[in-house]
Amino acid sequence: MNFEKARFNMVEQQIRPWEVLDQDVLDLLMTVKREEFVPAAYRELAFTEVEIPIGCGQVMLKPVIEGKVLQALRLAKSDSVLEVGTGSGYFAALLAARTEWVRTIEIEPELVKLAGTNLARNGVENVVVVQGDGIGGWAERAPYDVIVVSGGLPFVPQALLEQLKVGGRLFAFVGEAPVMKARLVTCEGEGRFRTEDIFETVVPMLKNAPQRDGFSF
Repeated sequence: MNFEKARFNMVEQQIRPWEVLDQDVLDLLMTVKREEFVPAAYRELAFTEVEIPIGCGQVMLKPVIEGKVLQALRLAKSDSVLEVGTGSGYFAALLAARTEWVRTIEIEPELVKLAGTNLARNGVENVVVVQGDGIGGWAERAPYDVIVVSGGLPFVPQALLEQLKVGGRLFAFVGEAPVMKARLVTCEGEGRFRTEDIFETVVPMLKNAPQRDGFSF
């Protein structure tokens, strides 16, 4: 399989037509090798519009969704990032290529090992993979410029909002099937947040997603 041709087609035929027009994002998706983070049995599906299984009942998000999230976050090289839900480590690698450092939290020990191996093999040195429940964030390194939740939530937990810097951005998939909102929350000041729903989609819920009796945003 010609991975470079498949990667080019992914960007030009899937991602760009879905209004991902930020050239830095498109270049990033051409640079970070997605196939290196896909289980060997699925490598030939690395650039297709499917959710690829990675074990523990988890999947990689579709490439178009990854592109839309990256574009919405407007990453800067000085950003500190918290990711909730590491998966294969691919999205952490994308984040790390455009920011200062990334701390990513994964609840499944098997995926912690997988992501750590994938990141090390691809020379990604500014990511720390931690095993744990990331729904409460990681307060000891807060506040963050960017927080990304890589699975579905019924609402955005207050604990994550409180770990954003002023000017910081949080991206999460909020709601339940059949329709979820890909939501960008920006901290505009102490306790003040602006919400923008970027697009509608459906992604798998986080295994440790909170129940609806908590704070809703």
